[in-house]
Amino acid sequence: MARTFLGSGLTSLISMSYFFCFSQFQVVQKKDSLLISSDSQTIFKGLLASKTGKFKVIHQSQILDGEQFDLVTISSGLTNSFELNGKILADDEAIAVESDPRDNGLKVIRHSVGPSQSLLNNAIYNRKKDWLFSVDSFYPKFKISPTSDGKTFQCNVKGWEIVIRFRPHYYQEHRGLSYFNPATHSLYKKPIVGWCSWFAYYSKVTENDIVQLSKVASEKLKPYGLEYIQIDDGYQQLPIGPVDHWLTANEKFPKGMGYLANAIRDHGMIPGIWTNVSFADSASAFNDKNLFVRDKNGTPAKGNWVDYVMDGSNPKTISKFITPVYEGLKTQGWQYFKLDALRHLKYEGYNSYAEYFTEQNSDRNEAFRNVVKAVRKSIGNNLPLMACWGIRPELVGLVDACRIGNDGYSYAGLAQYNSYNNIIWRNDPDHIELSDAEAYRSCVATSLTGSVFMLTDKPEKYNSPLLEAAIRSMPVLYTQPGQVFDVDPSKSSKIKLADVEMSGSGPRPFDASSTTTTGLFAQEINRSFENWLVLGRLDERDKDLPFRDLGLSDEKEYLVFEFWTKQFKGIFSKHYEPDPLDKKYNCQVLCFREKVNHPQLLATNRHISCGGVDLMNVHWKENALSGESEIVPLENYILYVYEQNPSAKPSINCDHGQLVKSSKEGMLRTIELKPEPGAKNIHWKIQY
Repeated sequence: MARTFLGSGLTSLISMSYFFCFSQFQVVQKKDSLLISSDSQTIFKGLLASKTGKFKVIHQSQILDGEQFDLVTISSGLTNSFELNGKILADDEAIAVESDPRDNGLKVIRHSVGPSQSLLNNAIYNRKKDWLFSVDSFYPKFKISPTSDGKTFQCNVKGWEIVIRFRPHYYQEHRGLSYFNPATHSLYKKPIVGWCSWFAYYSKVTENDIVQLSKVASEKLKPYGLEYIQIDDGYQQLPIGPVDHWLTANEKFPKGMGYLANAIRDHGMIPGIWTNVSFADSASAFNDKNLFVRDKNGTPAKGNWVDYVMDGSNPKTISKFITPVYEGLKTQGWQYFKLDALRHLKYEGYNSYAEYFTEQNSDRNEAFRNVVKAVRKSIGNNLPLMACWGIRPELVGLVDACRIGNDGYSYAGLAQYNSYNNIIWRNDPDHIELSDAEAYRSCVATSLTGSVFMLTDKPEKYNSPLLEAAIRSMPVLYTQPGQVFDVDPSKSSKIKLADVEMSGSGPRPFDASSTTTTGLFAQEINRSFENWLVLGRLDERDKDLPFRDLGLSDEKEYLVFEFWTKQFKGIFSKHYEPDPLDKKYNCQVLCFREKVNHPQLLATNRHISCGGVDLMNVHWKENALSGESEIVPLENYILYVYEQNPSAKPSINCDHGQLVKSSKEGMLRTIELKPEPGAKNIHWKIQY
């Protein structure tokens, strides 16, 4: 249903209101004002301005395939441009984003640290209410700017036609995640950075392996932000399943799992543990048939990889086989949980025996969720829980992270499910192996997207030069996505198929793949003192980088610095053509900073965010560039500074540290500082 309204400065009140089972949407125009509300809450208020003072406003509400769409179209004639200035009102978890894919331009996976200022943003996503408010216009000039309160966004649009789109229940209905209920599910916002034993030792892992690795990690990795040591498959007794087989380790762990958790903690690390939901003990299964899903013959049902299928619809199954395991592991001191074989419980278990649940008059997805709910209740809400493996839409709201692809690191998943990351859960691309070809690339992609960052090498690897790839990418900053669509939608568009699959033996059509449609990963850093953009370029398919496709201005100049090679590339406007990749790194990390008329800090050596981790303040005042930085103890701290004046000879001071050297090549000054023993922060000043 649609209505057309003509408005001017002399019009009387015009009110359009529609009521649905989902959301009430209301548009009110009075004179030159526009007020929009949803469910009696104001979400936009603004003013219209044009030379004629006349506007045509059309509002339409419609439900298509269970999804509600509200559109408001405003025009002032084909030749009359006008302006809409206003505020979008949301909640404290709202973010400025790009709402829909563009028809052309670079494919860039975008994430933001702090409130995004990107010129690509055309929408606000309000996570607490799960609505998306977007604006598009024909030949527009458009900008959304966050305000200091974190809940209000200034909106300025110029054009001759403007379309406002409101999509309530965006992830829940429009994206097909029916279990998404942000009112009851808060995000685990602390990044997860750690080490996992699987690809280093597989199931042959021993107690001594973990103790020795914890010692090395404490010395080599912890100072840079690695926190978790997670043991994977190989500690449990066989057959897998009974409670005591999880809580009492096999002969490779003679001192027990409680000892191991304490040993990890004694090295200053957080102990994490792998478990799974399969059950292979036939004696237990046949002794307690009623606790398992049963086939047509009344025999405990069995499937590949999951063995006997525990019945999550039976509270006695939960109380006997699930709750004691996780309460016991938590009591032993484990503080991070990786829950595996979930796809097999769902596919080979509950989907393959769907008729069992029909006959029991129970919902198989709820039975599946009951298993994970019991794990969550046993460990509490404050400890991270990761689902493994493959996308698990049934577990939205219960898990803090999800392994989005197959075994082995997946760049592709970070583009195929980029819109899920830190909205639904934290994406896990799987463990990072520091190999010659992939170390820098995988560390860059994981860190810039704010994903789960898990190394998995033997201790000797952390004495090699490849350690640099890891320590310059840790810790992982908490990011939020810059898009609420997936840059590569080929997988997420098929997510509903998860409810019908009956085999998890390999990647399914919706699981993250190994190849991706882009190699560009952008992280926007927004601090009170400055905003800048970091771009990870993992391959050479994009030979030119137009600034407009990066969310930067076509009308400004930018300084470009490459982090790994520590090269200042120059001053650019409109676009940047990157050099070929250095074979040592197989990737580039490019930092873009808006040029100003005085010396500028380009980056530091601490982290690929080019200062996002360590810089606390940077100021230009009275011809001095000064700042405060959080440093890694006993490591020299390096500043890379742009100086336009070729003859500049500044004096350099540093409290809690001393100047090691200051050198200049072209317009790049490199300043190396040595912190005093015990120093955590330093103040530095470059006086011109």
